[in-house]
Amino acid sequence: MKLNTIKNRYAVRLLFTFICAWSIEQQAFSQNISVRGVVTDVDNEPLIGVNVKVIGENTGTSTDIDGQFSLNCPPESRLEFSYIGYVTQQLPARQNMTIIMQEDAILLQETVVVGVGYGTMRKSDLTGAITSVSKDDFKQGVVTSAEQLLQGKVAGLSVVQGSGDPSAGATVRLRGGTSLSAGNSPLVVIDGIPGVDMNTVQPSEIVSIDILKDASASAIYGSRGANGVIIVTTNRSASDTERSSIDYNGYVAIGTVAKNMDLLSADQWRGYVRENNIPNAIDYGGNTDWQKELQRTAITHSHNLFFTNIGKNGGYSASFTYLNSQGVIENSAMERLSGSIAAHQYALDRRIKLEAGVTGNFDEWNPVDTRIFERSANLNPTVPVYDRSGNYTSIGGTNTENPVELNNNRFADDSRHRFLGYGKVEVKLMEELKASANVSYEYNSRQRRFYVPTYAVMEGQAEKGRGERSLGDYKVMQIETYLNYDKQLNEKHRLGALLGYSYMDNMYEGFGSTRRGFDTDAFLYNNLAAGGDYRAGDVYSYKGSSALASFFGRINYNFMSRYMVTATLRNDGSSRFGENHKWGWFPSASAAWRLSEEEFMTGTSDWLDNLKLRLGYGVTGNQDGIGDYKSLSLLGADGASYYDPATGTWKKSYTPIQNHNPDLKWESTAQFNLGIDFGLFNRVNGTIELYSKKTKDLLWTYPVPQPPYLVGTMLANVGDLTNKGVELSLSANIMRQKDFTWDANFSIAYNKQEITKLSNEVFQDAGLQSGSLHGLRGLSGIYAQIIKEGYPVGAFYGPRCIGLDKDGKYVLNTDAEGNPVNEYLGSAQPKWNMGFAMNATYKNFDMSIATYGMFGQKVLNATYMSMYDPTRLPAQNVPDDFLSSGIKSDPVFSDYWVEDGSFFRLQSVTLGYSVDYFKKWGLNKVRFYVTGENLFNITGYSGVDPEVSTELVNPDTGEIGSPGIDRYNIYPRPRTVSFGLNVSF
Repeated sequence: MKLNTIKNRYAVRLLFTFICAWSIEQQAFSQNISVRGVVTDVDNEPLIGVNVKVIGENTGTSTDIDGQFSLNCPPESRLEFSYIGYVTQQLPARQNMTIIMQEDAILLQETVVVGVGYGTMRKSDLTGAITSVSKDDFKQGVVTSAEQLLQGKVAGLSVVQGSGDPSAGATVRLRGGTSLSAGNSPLVVIDGIPGVDMNTVQPSEIVSIDILKDASASAIYGSRGANGVIIVTTNRSASDTERSSIDYNGYVAIGTVAKNMDLLSADQWRGYVRENNIPNAIDYGGNTDWQKELQRTAITHSHNLFFTNIGKNGGYSASFTYLNSQGVIENSAMERLSGSIAAHQYALDRRIKLEAGVTGNFDEWNPVDTRIFERSANLNPTVPVYDRSGNYTSIGGTNTENPVELNNNRFADDSRHRFLGYGKVEVKLMEELKASANVSYEYNSRQRRFYVPTYAVMEGQAEKGRGERSLGDYKVMQIETYLNYDKQLNEKHRLGALLGYSYMDNMYEGFGSTRRGFDTDAFLYNNLAAGGDYRAGDVYSYKGSSALASFFGRINYNFMSRYMVTATLRNDGSSRFGENHKWGWFPSASAAWRLSEEEFMTGTSDWLDNLKLRLGYGVTGNQDGIGDYKSLSLLGADGASYYDPATGTWKKSYTPIQNHNPDLKWESTAQFNLGIDFGLFNRVNGTIELYSKKTKDLLWTYPVPQPPYLVGTMLANVGDLTNKGVELSLSANIMRQKDFTWDANFSIAYNKQEITKLSNEVFQDAGLQSGSLHGLRGLSGIYAQIIKEGYPVGAFYGPRCIGLDKDGKYVLNTDAEGNPVNEYLGSAQPKWNMGFAMNATYKNFDMSIATYGMFGQKVLNATYMSMYDPTRLPAQNVPDDFLSSGIKSDPVFSDYWVEDGSFFRLQSVTLGYSVDYFKKWGLNKVRFYVTGENLFNITGYSGVDPEVSTELVNPDTGEIGSPGIDRYNIYPRPRTVSFGLNVSF
């Protein structure tokens, strides 16, 4: 045995002895008694997670997987045992206890759902389409953005992770997009504060997420709720459950690239040259896999500490998280430090509740130049990374830069700071009436730092270095006040009402600068004044603001827990709207009927636990597409320069850049929803939803005549867009025994989208080309998609390919004159979204499996379309399959390369083990686990990965993007294995 091992064991034993001695001393000093027990139901099955607290003390715990608990408390104490759906019990403390919990039918019917907008409602009272996801059901493994938690978990919610970059977010769609020129992501509400960036809080801090799908549920948010609402509840949100604990959650993950393109190796390239007797083919003597030269094994580790101390009249919670996530591409990484603290206090006999909190996170990451992915596919594999002198090899030519040099000879350091502070006051005016006021301040800042040194072969030498700096700030201040009334009038009638006012002010500003011509690289991007070359447009700045005022109300009525009605109304006034439409009304109504409570359903009680029919209709709006000042006539310094004789200088002239539009208003979405909730055999619960959404007054930029208009284009409300679909959600308690539990969840959703209108008498648009293929060899000026009436968003549009002729040329479908006939080739949007997950426990072991899939969407493999080109060899590289493809044509866009992008992915598998041994040291929970992610992907797509971005509008630039197009610049998706630890004490 090695000496170091003996020393380590001796040190561990000393530490254990000290901890045990300290624990014994503390027990003797406090004179507490040790209480142990087990909690079961009437069938003697253990109940997991029962809350056990010492009445009058700040001490408590919960039962483990075997229904067992242990705690220390003063002699003659009384313990309270509480569990949702069971009658609360208070019993005197004894050293050994056995507690049998009785089911409470009333409590089972009154399980609450956190998050219906400005309050909570009992699940039995819900009339809208709301899906709740708890922490136990979140995505496992490496999570760098909060949206990833919901991937494959909610029917109708599409979460597309189009990149493996650790700093990249996800595209989120709920029941299809509703806009052509605005964001299509749902509104996010965090701990009651609407419009907050979801990544302001860390994934480890989130305990539940509620998704408001239909307009009857989301209309309470008016002109912000057209795309649905995601309500996030964090562990910092005040809770009345008395407890004191410290939790640690951490993991280390190892990631490698899951799949690369199959390109010719150097030996295959040489064999091709020999077999085809190609003259002038240059063999550079190398044997380089350019894709792997850019890649690495990535290490990610995350650590979270959560503290909470909550008593009868108040308490606090705090959370700290550190994340360091390497990307599988060299030089790419993200580092995050975040923290939050919240406190609440009751006063005046718990009639007043005060709450305040702050959270902040700081991200720093190194973005990659996405051109490296195209270059790594293009370069001849016989070219070595370095020449004989040790310098980066450079052979010149179009798109053949050395990708390793391009990746290494640059300094890109981006950062993003998010801050959220809030304060809340809740006053109980009467037992059934509460008044609330919330004030919040959100600040987001992003800074970009970039420098190409003078010695960089491809860019730096030509410009003698280039430095860039930019900074953008975004601030939002909100105040909301509202009254909540909730009263059980008598045995049959229950009434709830909400009345409120909201005001939001947001401001954004920023600037940027670029400089070239540096004599030294010593300053990098930190001294732009050292550059001697600057050009028009190198310096810019901007600033803008907007305001939104709202009045809102809601009424809920429940009769005999059988018939429920909900009605909402919101009136929004926005500075973004034109003067003729400053204010907008957003109503909704929904009703529910619990058929299972009717007398004629009595005979079904042995197999039908619940049957509820829901019907809802509402109108919501979307003001994001308008932007600030879009209804006003604006001037800009974009005109020709003129000579000022008074000063002897040339000056910029100002010219109209935007037309006045007093009728500019919000896009409105009217949605009809029919839902059925059911429970079978006390084991299976399910929901079926049918919906129809119609978005009117779509915002689009149209050509207009000059005169009478001063500018040739104008933003106007004209178009219509429909989404229709059906959703099914199932959850099952397959097995629930003392030593073994097994649960499963399944969801599937179908959505069909169509643009039904784009023109009227004034504004005409026959169809807009999108999906530009500019930059791909031989495809400049070619568009792969169209935005047109009768088609969905992201519609591929072009000629069909009949096949290849005897010369290997594409044969396209043509008209009588020989011109290619363009037609609809499919949509980038999936028709079906599916998720399936299972969770099981056996004694101290736990296991979870999660999968998801998307079906029916098309993906344009623009990468292979460009690379299956005979002129590439021998100077460049091609995929292996090209040699047997028979293609001898220049690249041509057609349906030949529009592939079925359907896939089914094994998202994660987790195996955990909870150790009971440490409970005698005061550790309530010690769990070790291992998680594998992206273990396999079943697809017929020929490219690397069919899950590509479906974003129509670039969120950073507002420009029309290229949804569903795979074109080189896709950061490879990793396959990871994580090793984690959860500790609670």
